Amino acid sequence: MVDSAGVRALLGQRLPGYMVPAAIVVVQHLPLTVNGKLDRDALPVPQYHGGRYRAPVTAVEEILAGIYAQVLGVERVGVDDSFFDLGGDSLSAMRVAAAVGVAFDTQLAVRVLFEAPTVAQLAPRIGVGSGGRPVLVAGVRPQVVPLSYAQQRLWFLSQLEGEVATYNMPVVLGLSGGLDVVALGLALGDVVGRHESLRTVFPVVDGVPRQQVVAAGEVDFGWGVVDAVGWSQQRLGQAVAAVVGYRFDLATQLPLRVQLFDVGGGEFVLAAVLHHIAGDGSSIAPLLRDLGAAYTARCAGADAGLPALGVQYADYALWQREWLGEESDPDSVIAAQLRYWREALAGLPERLALPTDRPYPAVADYRGASVAVAWPAGLQRQIARVARAHDATSFMVVQAGLAVLLSKLGGGSDVAVGVAVAGRPDPVLEELIGFFVNTLVLRVDLSGDPSVSGLLGRVRQRSLAAFEHQDVPFEVVVDHLNPPRSLTHHPLVQVMLGWQNFGQDSVASSVVLGDVEVSPLSADTQSARMDLSFSLQERWDGAGEPAGIAGLVEFRTDVFDTASIEMLVDRLERVLVAMTADPGRLLSSIDALVVGECAQLDVGSSVGVGVVGGWGCRFRVVCAVGVGVAGCGGVAVWGAVVVVPGG
Repeated sequence: MVDSAGVRALLGQRLPGYMVPAAIVVVQHLPLTVNGKLDRDALPVPQYHGGRYRAPVTAVEEILAGIYAQVLGVERVGVDDSFFDLGGDSLSAMRVAAAVGVAFDTQLAVRVLFEAPTVAQLAPRIGVGSGGRPVLVAGVRPQVVPLSYAQQRLWFLSQLEGEVATYNMPVVLGLSGGLDVVALGLALGDVVGRHESLRTVFPVVDGVPRQQVVAAGEVDFGWGVVDAVGWSQQRLGQAVAAVVGYRFDLATQLPLRVQLFDVGGGEFVLAAVLHHIAGDGSSIAPLLRDLGAAYTARCAGADAGLPALGVQYADYALWQREWLGEESDPDSVIAAQLRYWREALAGLPERLALPTDRPYPAVADYRGASVAVAWPAGLQRQIARVARAHDATSFMVVQAGLAVLLSKLGGGSDVAVGVAVAGRPDPVLEELIGFFVNTLVLRVDLSGDPSVSGLLGRVRQRSLAAFEHQDVPFEVVVDHLNPPRSLTHHPLVQVMLGWQNFGQDSVASSVVLGDVEVSPLSADTQSARMDLSFSLQERWDGAGEPAGIAGLVEFRTDVFDTASIEMLVDRLERVLVAMTADPGRLLSSIDALVVGECAQLDVGSSVGVGVVGGWGCRFRVVCAVGVGVAGCGGVAVWGAVVVVPGG
């Protein structure tokens, strides 16, 4: 009998971490194809359960195991179980670091969790009482409560939106079977009453916006029941679109709108929209959870019974400014982190060159659309395998793949991508609805034609350093670095990458409203905050097995066409497949063209010779149609002109 955990432990003593297999599976024989080669698809799927369970012994180990279990959503964690083998990633690692900081009054860098991923390895490195963030508690509020840093910039941007609801967050649910409409309306009021962020307006006094909380008994969030019996799908869709595309007046209106459409036969459509200034992606879960609890109580004829929150968003906004300190104080948290970002982003190109279908307009119109992403479980497994082999995460592998693709699309060797992090540095904030998310600029250096493994090392190093300096708000970084401002594109980053353990749809589908059947429906505000925004999530089946990677790519319609973005998604999948199939290959050997595109490039006629895009060689230009890409033996497609190496 082979002890897989023992073999891994032995290898761990003799090999560097990135070379230790993430799992060892014993098989009776190796499956072969008809050609006598290894049949990889026939191999059993590894199970990452961390080996035999060994219980915590010390109080520190017990607390750490509890934190792991809570963040990962598992029943128990042994001291030898690796956080990443149990399903953790770089984003959930930040939640662990925040929880450890509060539990032990210390600061824990995310990097430490990568270096010591098990409870037994991490426990000796916890500096109890070494001084972490100040405790976040509700205090006496000043007469004027300022906006948080994130709210401040978003408020400014919302003034430039025009008629497009760029910062609306829609939730649309189909409700079927025995809905108590009165109880639902009361429950919504209960949720708004519990969370001050949902009943805060932002009046402007002397040119400066401030937070003003409306009394719970005076709220108006547009609630109403609309008789939609007999409506066509088109008419219903237009009515829902009007709700989710609502243009808020933040100075006088609550940042939440909810309407219920009665389509007859016990069927309803609930359309809700939350302005981003009052919530983020992580706010949807507590919103729907509280709604379910309040609805159940109201159906029983009782009060909602939702407990009062220990802190509210306004308390966080005040705490954030006090903790970060002043930029003018060189010993402050904000000054120290700004020094890192000034060095990390020095010399960053003003704009990432993207293969647009049309030139950028003088002023972005914020209109957008989206295309779906659906990648197979096989790729999901490959990404996870390569991540574990390199002491990285699946998110880092995807980030590296996106950087490779953007580079080959003409972005050069210095590619910056924006990444959203939860921005909830204290576990007490997990239950709040509010705008906490922060944007980090992850800069990837692709110079020197590194191997995939070498690139992953660079991405991992940069990512961990960025995570350690995630507290300074993106808005402050922008103001401090003062890049050239433009109404054409976003400063510092024009491409965003989101990676979630769960998506909004899965959260929405888990809401419980008594016996009512709840199903998430599509909702589109037809807007885009960035040139390109990738929002991806891993999927799992009922047995916990990989079920693929899904998501959306949101894009600006003033510069991109849908067909081009669909092709972009296909190319990204192709790049990730190539990278994970052979991490030792050089980036120059990765072909970004999808199947059939190489053949299409044979069509055309020579019209001249020149040097293109700093490639340092001569090219023969042929007429063709396509989007900028490098690959297929050095072929590059730029807009409606194709260039190939020539003599």
